[in-house]
Amino acid sequence: MNKIIETILVRRSVRKYTGEKVSRADLETMVRAGMAAPTSKDTRHLRFMVVDDAAKVERLTEGLPYAKMLLTAKHAIIVCSDLNIAYGGAEIDYWVQDSAAAAENVLLAAHSLGYGACWTGVHPRPERVAFLREFLGIPAHVMPLCAIAVGKSTGDEKPRDKFDPKSLFWNSWGNAE
Repeated sequence: MNKIIETILVRRSVRKYTGEKVSRADLETMVRAGMAAPTSKDTRHLRFMVVDDAAKVERLTEGLPYAKMLLTAKHAIIVCSDLNIAYGGAEIDYWVQDSAAAAENVLLAAHSLGYGACWTGVHPRPERVAFLREFLGIPAHVMPLCAIAVGKSTGDEKPRDKFDPKSLFWNSWGNAE
């Protein structure tokens, strides 16, 4: 099977980590993959914050209620959009889709480098956005979409086939041919 397709099909959201250090070079590679994602009008408004300071990673769990896995992952990549660049400061158009595409690239890159990763939601929860802005000094014109936990997986999460032929239609809704 094609390696890219295989990576897509076997990647899992990982919630159990060994606590091992991830190199900054590997974290930068993951961010490079995120920056390679398509953006509306090729605006290149995506911004990324990597948090690898142990105390800061631990503190992230205080404001991100579903990110407790950060305690053992030890690394976070925050995917953001600079709305001033993207849309003149307005929260409109496709920043969410652009940022989501970037986040998926980060997740796939983490897996392909031998790490586990898990997307944890920030936007559209105003209290989570406010927490990250205050804690990490994110300016008002930059919108965080998600925080991705990254670390060495314990290997507990196994791939599973999520394909459901009942969810595939050909040429018109409900036509499974």
